[in-house]
Amino acid sequence: MTDKFDKDKVDKVPAGASPAPTAIPPEAIKAIPVRHYGRWVAGFVVAALLVLLAVAFSQGDVRWATVPEKLFDPSILEGLGNTVLISVASMALGLVLGVVFAVMRLSKNPVTSTVAWLYIWIFRGTPVYVQLLIWFNLALIFPIFNIGFYKDEMTDVMTPFLAALLGLGLNEGAYMAEIVRAGIQSVDEGQTEASHALGMSQAKTMRRVVLPQSMRVIIPPTGNEFINMLKTSSLVVAVQYPDLLRAAQDIASTSFAVMEMFFVASIWYLILTSVFSVGQFYLERHYARGSLRSLPPTPWQKIKANLSRFSNREAVTR
Repeated sequence: MTDKFDKDKVDKVPAGASPAPTAIPPEAIKAIPVRHYGRWVAGFVVAALLVLLAVAFSQGDVRWATVPEKLFDPSILEGLGNTVLISVASMALGLVLGVVFAVMRLSKNPVTSTVAWLYIWIFRGTPVYVQLLIWFNLALIFPIFNIGFYKDEMTDVMTPFLAALLGLGLNEGAYMAEIVRAGIQSVDEGQTEASHALGMSQAKTMRRVVLPQSMRVIIPPTGNEFINMLKTSSLVVAVQYPDLLRAAQDIASTSFAVMEMFFVASIWYLILTSVFSVGQFYLERHYARGSLRSLPPTPWQKIKANLSRFSNREAVTR
């Protein structure tokens, strides 16, 4: 077949001209992936450590059947709802305070900027656990709550929920103020100058131009702060707020399954942080649309890409 093909080619060559070389199709390239032995060793070491950890827990004095049994206990679910409630409420309060004090911090008014700096300095410089105890024991300083049109005993006003809200929310507001300030300063000053040239006021410029553009910088650390808030909310057990950890401790005190109930609380905290981490990813992806040429792949897209890469590698090695 090849000889006939070459003969036909040579026959068609004009007289006096040298025959053209025969075209031989290139062979298919067989790509052999580089073997990474270090990855295999590291994977083996990690797997061995996980096996040793599992063996250690299996030999411990833990009643593992209690964990799934108490996972959906009514008091645990009620504490879980209270944890989500105090976390969301405290984060909302912290976000509002953060925006207000960030704007005050950037103000040219020395009084407002100084007050904002003092607020951030005090609440960032003291532990949140101490702040919770101060709010809860405020009746020792002010036995009567009196603001003119309302008067009542401080022990009735400062409920565990209010003490937890103020302790967590005010502390979070100090951190959010620095996050929002960094986001505002990330917007180019030319945007503000252009807005003022169009006749927009300072407040309208901040609301319509600066803050929307700064969300790309504000959202990622805000999501991290909220996930941290879910875990920090466990400190409200000090002010007798019936959160998830308090419910687990109450059950442990009667059933004597102390470690088992701590495992139950840990599982629910992991579930909460995982769910809100997914929400944070999609929120960041939404606000990154105007700054990235291509959006980062979603978790499902990453899984499909890894499966496709694995299947292609198997096909090449065969």
